[in-house]
Amino acid sequence: MINAISDKLKGNWNQIKGKLKQEYGELNDDDLAYAEGQEEELIGRIQEKTGKTKEEIQKFIDNL
Repeated sequence: MINAISDKLKGNWNQIKGKLKQEYGELNDDDLAYAEGQEEELIGRIQEKTGKTKEEIQKFIDNL
Protein backbone atom coordinates (compact mmCIF):
# COMPACT_ATOMS: atom_id res chain seq x y z
CA MET A 1 0.00 0.00 0.00
CA ILE A 2 2.85 2.41 0.80
CA ASN A 3 4.25 1.95 -2.73
CA ALA A 4 0.94 3.05 -4.25
CA ILE A 5 0.82 6.00 -1.85
CA SER A 6 4.43 6.85 -2.68
CA ASP A 7 3.70 6.94 -6.42
CA LYS A 8 0.64 9.10 -5.87
CA LEU A 9 2.53 11.52 -3.61
CA LYS A 10 5.34 11.94 -6.12
CA GLY A 11 2.99 12.80 -8.94
CA ASN A 12 0.41 15.00 -7.23
CA TRP A 13 1.89 16.22 -3.98
CA ASN A 14 0.63 19.83 -4.12
CA GLN A 15 -2.94 18.71 -4.82
CA ILE A 16 -2.83 16.01 -2.16
CA LYS A 17 -1.39 18.46 0.37
CA GLY A 18 -4.27 20.85 -0.27
CA LYS A 19 -6.85 18.09 0.12
CA LEU A 20 -5.27 16.91 3.38
CA LYS A 21 -5.38 20.46 4.75
CA GLN A 22 -9.06 20.75 3.77
CA GLU A 23 -9.95 17.42 5.36
CA TYR A 24 -7.78 17.82 8.46
CA GLY A 25 -7.70 21.52 9.33
CA GLU A 26 -5.29 20.93 12.19
CA LEU A 27 -2.45 20.10 9.77
CA ASN A 28 0.05 22.79 8.85
CA ASP A 29 2.89 23.02 6.32
CA ASP A 30 5.41 21.61 8.79
CA ASP A 31 3.20 18.57 9.39
CA LEU A 32 2.97 18.06 5.65
CA ALA A 33 6.65 18.47 4.83
CA TYR A 34 7.32 15.63 2.40
CA ALA A 35 10.48 14.30 0.83
CA GLU A 36 10.68 11.27 -1.39
CA GLY A 37 11.17 8.13 0.66
CA GLN A 38 9.63 9.62 3.81
CA GLU A 39 6.08 8.40 3.30
CA GLU A 40 5.97 6.51 6.61
CA GLU A 41 7.18 9.56 8.52
CA LEU A 42 4.62 11.78 6.79
CA ILE A 43 1.78 9.40 7.61
CA GLY A 44 3.03 9.19 11.20
CA ARG A 45 2.90 12.98 11.57
CA ILE A 46 -0.62 13.07 10.12
CA GLN A 47 -1.66 10.28 12.53
CA GLU A 48 -0.27 12.20 15.48
CA LYS A 49 -2.15 15.38 14.62
CA THR A 50 -5.46 13.83 13.54
CA GLY A 51 -5.77 10.71 15.66
CA LYS A 52 -6.64 8.73 12.52
CA THR A 53 -5.22 5.27 11.86
CA LYS A 54 -2.52 4.65 9.30
CA GLU A 55 -5.07 2.74 7.23
CA GLU A 56 -7.57 5.61 7.32
CA ILE A 57 -4.95 8.08 6.13
CA GLN A 58 -3.68 5.77 3.39
CA LYS A 59 -7.24 5.13 2.21
CA PHE A 60 -7.98 8.87 2.13
CA ILE A 61 -4.86 9.56 0.03
CA ASP A 62 -5.51 6.55 -2.18
CA ASN A 63 -9.05 7.75 -2.91
CA LEU A 64 -7.92 11.21 -4.06
